[in-house]
Amino acid sequence: MSSIRQHLASLGMELPRPAVPVANYVPFRLVGELLFISGQLPLVDGKLAYTGQVNVGCTLEEARKAARICAINCIAQAAAALDDELERIVSVVKLTGYVNAAGGFVDHPKVVDGASALMTEAFGEAGRHARAAVGCSSLPLDAPVEVEAVFQVRS
Repeated sequence: MSSIRQHLASLGMELPRPAVPVANYVPFRLVGELLFISGQLPLVDGKLAYTGQVNVGCTLEEARKAARICAINCIAQAAAALDDELERIVSVVKLTGYVNAAGGFVDHPKVVDGASALMTEAFGEAGRHARAAVGCSSLPLDAPVEVEAVFQVRS
């Protein structure tokens, strides 16, 4: 077991099986030293853990938890891309979080902080990253949040 997997396990986190794309795209793309992870939903065992717009069908705290699940799903995709060699990850370069927000909701960064916190817990200082938190009127399957990631990796 990799040391990152062991560290995640010590935090009570287990990497799930990576989600299969639901449309015409690939789950990840490795270009040079950059590993791009397609947007991940808060899926647990193939089902959304949370649904609805934030501040309507989903609370801010639930959305933060959903973002955290999205982040662990990003790491699971990275593990698949790297043949489970998570030690090849040098840093988390950037996260982009999309928040399914009801009109008037303005705390998008607080939602995406759930994903950011998980990355720093998992990778320490190397988990600190650039970020965007974007509000939108809907997301696939009525998910409250979707997160995509870019990792720097060594060959």
